[in-house]
Formats: sequence, C-alpha cells, structure tokens
Amino acid sequence: MQTTSQIRDSLRAARLALQQDYLEHGKAQRLLQAHARLVDAHLREAWQMLEMPPELALVAVGGYGREELYPRSDIDLLILLPQQPDADLQQRLQNMVGVFWDIGLEVGHSIRTIGDCMAESSDVTVQTNLLEARLITGNRPLFEEMRETLAQHLGKRAFFLAKQQEQSQRHTRFVDTDYNLEPNLKESPGGLRDLQTVLWISRACGFGTSWQELARLGMITLPEARAITRHESLLQTLRIRLHYLAGRREDRLLFDYQTALAEQMGIAASPTRRASEHLMQHYYRTKQAVLQLNSVLLQNLRARLFPEAGITYPINERFVARDDMLEARDENLFEREPSAILECFLLLEQHPRLNGFSAPTLRALWRARPRMD
Repeated sequence: MQTTSQIRDSLRAARLALQQDYLEHGKAQRLLQAHARLVDAHLREAWQMLEMPPELALVAVGGYGREELYPRSDIDLLILLPQQPDADLQQRLQNMVGVFWDIGLEVGHSIRTIGDCMAESSDVTVQTNLLEARLITGNRPLFEEMRETLAQHLGKRAFFLAKQQEQSQRHTRFVDTDYNLEPNLKESPGGLRDLQTVLWISRACGFGTSWQELARLGMITLPEARAITRHESLLQTLRIRLHYLAGRREDRLLFDYQTALAEQMGIAASPTRRASEHLMQHYYRTKQAVLQLNSVLLQNLRARLFPEAGITYPINERFVARDDMLEARDENLFEREPSAILECFLLLEQHPRLNGFSAPTLRALWRARPRMD
C-alpha cells in the first residue's frame, strides 16, 4: 500500500504526463475525462490507505462528477454516510480530507447522510450537484439509494424554472465582462455554463445527457447537434489551455493570455489584425451560436414540460406571438421576403411584452443569413 508522499508524487507525475499528451494531441474531452479518472484512482488509493469504513461512500459531484475535470478546477466531493457520524468518525473524516489536500488535491467537500442531502435539495445548486453524482469508492447500495431518493424528490418543472431563472440572473451579472473584452469562458452569456444548463435540465427530465440524444428526440437537428459539439469543444479547449497558461484556475480570457492562446492554437496574425484579435473573433462567433442554440433548446424543453402552454395571438399577416415569443407564420418567410428580417426586429421593439424569437423563427433567421447583403 502506498504512502501519502508516494500518492502525491504519482499524482503529480501523472498530471504532467496528461498535460504533455494534451499539448501534443489537443483532444479536450479526452483530457477532461482522463483527468477525472486519474483523480479517481488516487482518491481510491488514499481511501484504502486510510482504511475508511466500508459503510461510507465517496462520491464525485459537480463537473468532476460528470467527468469534466479541468486542470486547475476544484475536486468536488460528497462523503455520504448511512447515519450521523460520532466523534471518532468525525475526526477520521477530517483527517481524510487533510490527506486529500496533502496529496495535491484542492477539494471542496460536504459530509451528509441521505436525509441531509434531501433536506438541502430545495437549493437548486445542491440538486444540480447531486444530479451529476458518481460513485468513486465505498458503499454502492447507499449511493444508489441516494440517487433513487433524489429522483423521487426532484420536480422536473420546478427544476426547469429554477435553472432558467438562474441563467437569466447569471447573464445579467456577467454581461459587462463581455464589454470589457475579457469574457469569462464559463459564466459569461454564451459560455460553457449555458451548455451545461441545457444538459442539466435534460438529465433531470430524463431526455438524455448528450446533444446526440437531444437530436434523436427532435429537440435539435443533427447539424445543430454537430455544431454545438464543435462550439463546446472550442470553449473547452480555451479553458483547458488557459488553466495551463495561468498555472491556476482562471476562466477569464484576460488580455495577458490572448496572444499566447492564439499562438498555441495555431492562429496567425494577418496584415490588418493581430493573432489575438482573430482568436477573439472565433470566440465571439461561438458565443453567439451558443446563445442561439441555448435559446432554441430551452424553448423546446419548455414545450415538452409545459404542453398546456402555447397561447397564440396574431401580430400581423406575417407574424404571431406564441408564449410571448415572436414567431413567423411561415418558416420560409425570410428567404422569400428578406425585408421581413428587419421587420421582425422592429416588431420586438414595438411590442414590449415579446421576449425574443421562437425556436422555429431563430432557425429561420439563421438559414436566411445569406440574404443579408
């Protein structure tokens, strides 16, 4: 059995090897999954070394739980107990967390029974973390009981509305970071969190956990699923490389790193633009595409969860309002009458109760973009 120092040295060497492999091959999803599995293995080593009681379960939650562990991200853990700990177990748990830090893992942890988890699950953040829970080692029946209990307590409609509100508040909070040209890859509108929000809702409602599954259900088209995968990969790549460049958890595309990131990604300067400007152009195109796809998916998820909705009233001969969204009566309208592209934005201004475009109209606008001369 290994010692603490041996586990620490093994973890450090393995992480360096992962970094070298990533910088050579550049596979973002492979790096994130491999990093999570690497941490799994070293946590199991520490768990065995400490001879933790078999009735406990060590559970990965959050991004670590879904096997998307960025190089400098925290390791989010749930230590699941069958009952409240006595003083002796409490001390052993504190020692264990100390060992996790000693081997080089920056852990964020909670110690709970299933009852504690359910008591806290009224908080949508706790619900989200538990949704992505994954057993690392320990008591599997206890872990499965926790997951089944969560599924029984989780209200799909309430979860959707809470995540939608959470996204709206986050967009308001982070929108200014885009205007100062140092956006947050994770939290800014059009960032990774917008993609995760859709998949969280989809997972909670049993619609699937991937873009391909959502495409099979008709939530998005297959070309849209492929596009969203590309955009997700670019955001993941930028965030991974940013962590390595900064040597710490850093999710903001700071000016100090933009040129180096562009060079690493093979983006060259042109006679009129610096390499960093080309990089940011790629980012902002991805951001806009993510915002659009996020809107389409949230509307389609809402339609599945609230089928009784769908109040429609006419605006004019070309447009109607559906659930406070502007919708073209004919999805070929913009290609047949390009002036309607301008008209739809005017209608949004003239009707304050409208909150944007419906999913079919967003798609129609995207298809008609070559008509904008």
